[in-house]
Amino acid sequence: MTLNQLRAFVEAERLGSFTAAAKAMDIAQASASELVRRLEAELDTELFVRGSRTLTLTTAGQELLPYAQEALEAADSGIRAVHSLGSLGGGTATFGVLRNADYYLLADLVQMFHARYPEVRVRLVGQNSAETAAAVAAGRIEAGLVVLPVDDEELAVTPLLRDEVFYVSADPERTRTPVTIKAFSHAPLVLYDAHYGWQDPTRRQLAERAQLAGVRIDPLIELEHVEAAVKLAAVGVGDTIASRAVISGPSFPSGLYTASFAEPLYDTIALVRRRGRPLSRATRELARLAEDTLRELRQNLSV
Repeated sequence: MTLNQLRAFVEAERLGSFTAAAKAMDIAQASASELVRRLEAELDTELFVRGSRTLTLTTAGQELLPYAQEALEAADSGIRAVHSLGSLGGGTATFGVLRNADYYLLADLVQMFHARYPEVRVRLVGQNSAETAAAVAAGRIEAGLVVLPVDDEELAVTPLLRDEVFYVSADPERTRTPVTIKAFSHAPLVLYDAHYGWQDPTRRQLAERAQLAGVRIDPLIELEHVEAAVKLAAVGVGDTIASRAVISGPSFPSGLYTASFAEPLYDTIALVRRRGRPLSRATRELARLAEDTLRELRQNLSV
């Protein structure tokens, strides 16, 4: 069974005759008819009822048609993808980024991409990782960066960077030793990502640890952004958490102390896309730039 045989079959069904199918395929009428005859011989069944002025599918032909159409569509899509490898002359890249993307050198991602592919439209969505994962799974965006863990049903997950998360306090006494989950649960806490709460991947890890330890984490204050959390920590309102990238950033307040968790806590940043669904050329290039940026940052953090 060849693609030419399937194409002759599909075109003959669509246009109603071998003559019209041959014209659409730019081959001789006898060649179109022969392609279908060979296909019938291979399948050991007739696909068309012959004798009328218009070809009519047999029951076997009706069964084969959707599979033949799907095979041709897949082949044509592959050809278009290969032909587009040389350059990106258009299209739209849809991609989800971390809400705190600036701390991971991703602020210039669009600028770099646009400089290389000025004719490509970009839709860059910044949101919580739980929402990004759900949007990719639902097909609302093609791919994105998330912090693990996320619900990964229907998703292909590629971990890229692991960044340690620290306990942050204005009181040096609270950071002299690694912090246990029990001590954390008793601290006055200011936690960010209030909207998603315990669905947020970092907070989800803490909640799972607390559950295993038989304690409960009840924040004193919940708000949306890590910047606000560390500012409140700096004036002694409560303690918070922050990744190494945030702590190393120029906007991290002075006068704060940090400690690792007794069982080290990490934000693992990963690329997610729908399993079995190829990315468009534009989104694939944007994802590659994001991966390269994070791999370079990983090398810098490990130095």
